[in-house]
Amino acid sequence: MEKLVIAIDGYSSCGKSTVAKAVARRLGLPYVDSGAMYRAVTLYFLNNEIPIPQNDKSEYNYKKHLGDIDIQFEINPNNGISEIVLNGKNVESEIRKMRVSKSVSQFSTLPSVRKMLVEIQRNMGAKQGLVMDGRDIGTVVFPNADLKFFMTASGEVRAKRRYEELMARGLEITMDEVQTNLNYRDYQDSHREISPLKQAEDAIVLDNSAMNQDEQLDFVMKYVEQWRKNVST
Repeated sequence: MEKLVIAIDGYSSCGKSTVAKAVARRLGLPYVDSGAMYRAVTLYFLNNEIPIPQNDKSEYNYKKHLGDIDIQFEINPNNGISEIVLNGKNVESEIRKMRVSKSVSQFSTLPSVRKMLVEIQRNMGAKQGLVMDGRDIGTVVFPNADLKFFMTASGEVRAKRRYEELMARGLEITMDEVQTNLNYRDYQDSHREISPLKQAEDAIVLDNSAMNQDEQLDFVMKYVEQWRKNVST
């Protein structure tokens, strides 16, 4: 297995996870969905009726609860995909619901939450090569990643993809609700004080508005091959 760390950042619903999973499978590397980790923490807080922060300077002591949160990734034997487990329970489906989507950006602004999860993520990368996607992977978690990509797509395309994804899961949602949520998350992610969403200076931009999944995989793999050539010379 190559000791190759690939960081994929970008906006909500632009297909980061889909591309990251495909790249990880092609390379035989572990895939880590950092966004799922923040969603799992959010789910824990919501289930335990812990107040939603209104800003990242909330006076509530969220840190006291973090020791009760255990996050792991386990391979689903039915699909071979790495899925998130919160305190011993697979919550891969539950964390994707709109209930969590509406609050994940607020909880993600908390310094104590980000510090804990960044430490976990860095430890994963120190042990082995991996493909990780999120909002601050190439800027904060792995600033020295071997390859960095910043993914984006038009707002209309992103909203349509998210809407179709939720509908396929049987969730009742309107396109307006999806668009409003995406706009809100974009603003929150880009304007938070701690680790805001931004493109790393050395990141390769992947605008997939008009690309299918195979084309996106080929785009990334082209740069992987270039990296391999540079390493071997």
